[in-house]
Amino acid sequence: MKAFLLGAKNDANDAAAICEAVQRPNMRFVPHKSPEQADIQCIHRVRQGYVKSRTALVNQVRGLLAEYGIIIRKGICAFRNQLPALIADEESGLSGLMRQNLASLYESMCFLDNRIFERDKLLKSIVKENEACQRQMQVPGIGIMTATILLSVAGVTSNFKNGREFAAYLGLVPRQNSSGGKTKLLGISKRGDSYTRYLLIHGARAALSRLIAGHTPEHRRNPWVVELATRRGKNRASVAMANKTARIAWSMLTQGTEYKHAA
Repeated sequence: MKAFLLGAKNDANDAAAICEAVQRPNMRFVPHKSPEQADIQCIHRVRQGYVKSRTALVNQVRGLLAEYGIIIRKGICAFRNQLPALIADEESGLSGLMRQNLASLYESMCFLDNRIFERDKLLKSIVKENEACQRQMQVPGIGIMTATILLSVAGVTSNFKNGREFAAYLGLVPRQNSSGGKTKLLGISKRGDSYTRYLLIHGARAALSRLIAGHTPEHRRNPWVVELATRRGKNRASVAMANKTARIAWSMLTQGTEYKHAA
């Protein structure tokens, strides 16, 4: 209601702005979530926080080792494999105090790994008990993470007229800069829930790799995305596939239908 606020910010002007905003027919309001949807979203937010903390810790250790001229390859797996060996190697040039600090940081990373693993187990148990998540996972590019977060925003789908509006809510449609009757489309708008968009795009990226490699029969049913990847690149094709996946997910969640392969 900031756009409807007149004058300085105080309680009286805020109340008047709220009353003005409520009377607008096209005003968008925050949808209510059920306790189950709020719990699922909480699991995702907590897990995301653990992942960010683990990434920051790994980058910190790589920076500290770089001061000693020791370089560890990027990636969590390389970090797990090389750091214990560096701590145990007495000829690596690390002091005893440095080894003690690295061992403490490695224990912290193992703690975060366990917390992330617990959140993953919770999400898997939700999928096993929820029929809507199981139907969502039939769509290429949707796994446990994406299916559960889509279930948490299932109440939002009823606020959209069609799947394109839902994709626009997630920021997967082109941003416009049109004027004077001339339509100018830019990159994706990146509006709405960035976390859900991130999962959809990365899921589409994984599905696209399998389509291009021909490991699934879907590459015969969806030649458009393979042709788009060849013509415009894998990144644009992944976003286009995520856009279509969001529309399919909206339709399935709204109508309660099963995923149907293209003819």
